Amino acid sequence: MKLDKTSYYPKSNLDDDDDAEDWLEQKPREISEETNVLTQVEEIVIKESYPETHAVREREDDNSQFLEDDGQPETWFNKFIDGICTFLSWVLVPLLMPLYGLLIAFNYSILSFMPQSSKWVFSLIAFGFTVAIPMLLIIIMKRLGIVNDIGLNGRKERFIPYLITVICMGGTAAFMWYKGAPMWLNMFLAAGAVAGLVNMLINFKWKISAHAAGIAGLVALVIRILSMEYHRPDTYTLLLVSILAAGLLGSARIWQGRHTMWQVLAGYAVGFTSVILMTLI
Repeated sequence: MKLDKTSYYPKSNLDDDDDAEDWLEQKPREISEETNVLTQVEEIVIKESYPETHAVREREDDNSQFLEDDGQPETWFNKFIDGICTFLSWVLVPLLMPLYGLLIAFNYSILSFMPQSSKWVFSLIAFGFTVAIPMLLIIIMKRLGIVNDIGLNGRKERFIPYLITVICMGGTAAFMWYKGAPMWLNMFLAAGAVAGLVNMLINFKWKISAHAAGIAGLVALVIRILSMEYHRPDTYTLLLVSILAAGLLGSARIWQGRHTMWQVLAGYAVGFTSVILMTLI
């Protein structure tokens, strides 16, 4: 008589050959499904805990996928272009635009007849107000952990630096007005404060390009100088150079992935319009 073993041992998938084959095929699928579920849960936790890091990782993954799809990993040419873009972004950083504007005014307008010593004094004072003080405060905020990068690439990190820049630009405009500078030059500096204020308000919802706003304001200043009775003959060359610099800078910000084309164009519009309108006062 055959012994009934069902009460002693639970049924196993290996009790007959057909069930064994089905089990061997089914088990890897179950493990794979469980692994996928765990991976998705892990990604959700990381995304909720570190949203900024997750966003950066997504962009990096997209870029690497793009390179893989095209079959063209990063080459020396890409590195060369990246270096040029980084150089342009720092040499034409928005904090330097007021200083560049003063140097242009002191050398291409009627103010070129000022004593050289006075030009140096005003330039150094402007450098202190519009470059040194904001940059020092940004470095302090970086040390305190308020911002993650002195380049201020994160939209949420820009509010306090924008506010500091607006105050410093307004203070510089007031100082120049007190010292008897021409109204159009005072308004150029005041326009920088206005453009910074507009960018700050837009920045609550959208990341506009401050680099584009700064260089566009410089182009507007050169056009304003050309509209005056006296300007140097080579000011037209300066205008072409400034327009070229604006185009290269905007392209660099897009190439680096810091801004989209629309964010750069919006920056151009804010900077150019602010300076043109206010210097006509």
